Amino acid sequence: MGPVSNSAIAALMVLTTGCAALMDSATSKMADNLTLAILNQGDLETVRSGAPAYLLMIDGLIEGSPRNGDLLLAGSKLYSSYTSAFIDDPERARRLSQISFDYATRAVCAELSEVCAAMDARPEAFGEAIAGTGLDDLPLLYGLATAWSGWIQARSDDWNAIIDLPRLKLVFERCLALEERYEDGGAHVYLGVFATLLPPALGGEPEVALAHFERAIEISSGDNLMFRVLMAEHYARTVFDRGLHDQLLQMVLEQSAEAPRLTLVNTLAKQRAEVLLAESAEFF
Repeated sequence: MGPVSNSAIAALMVLTTGCAALMDSATSKMADNLTLAILNQGDLETVRSGAPAYLLMIDGLIEGSPRNGDLLLAGSKLYSSYTSAFIDDPERARRLSQISFDYATRAVCAELSEVCAAMDARPEAFGEAIAGTGLDDLPLLYGLATAWSGWIQARSDDWNAIIDLPRLKLVFERCLALEERYEDGGAHVYLGVFATLLPPALGGEPEVALAHFERAIEISSGDNLMFRVLMAEHYARTVFDRGLHDQLLQMVLEQSAEAPRLTLVNTLAKQRAEVLLAESAEFF
């Protein structure tokens, strides 16, 4: 056989690159389907017992495609959802939220080098980097923000984590600026919670929180029951409005949990609503 021509080598490179891209696409689709299957599951025990196998599987997929942004985001979302829904042990929550945050950060660094470089910068410099993002970057930004939020929550007693809140808030605000309806208006809910972290006397902004919660419920057409639960827990309790508190929770309990992509979170919302409603008389 004669020497291989440069054109033949170039063609081979194109073919192998195409095959690699096809495999990356297939693994990303598989990860998306796994995430969707979990989010559509209403039996909490099935998810609790089965999700760890999914987590290990996506770890393996990421090992094979370590710079696949879609795959990294799917892994981050799976770890974040599992941790927030089922992990009560503080040490495990810190460990698993770290994995979620690491995957989200790696996804951002693979696609948004300026944002990646500014992750540890002052809020002003970080804000400038975030401001340079566009609508196509929204999934990366929202994935980073939600993973970062879970990471901070798991370290709520660590001031080194809490000082990240101003930068995290900037990411959610950028998400709203790009498309407030993304993920059913979820960025509004996060910003609503942030506005109630302090009591009004210390700088909390309950009216700002109310506007965010109401807008998120409007955008989602009320389908995401967790939005009402968080409004009751973080707004109604902050302003000591028992009537609104109990009304929101009762609405959650009366509505069906089944909805595309929301069945799991709605089932968890109903569970949380029962707890909060049972505590209502004692709290107020």
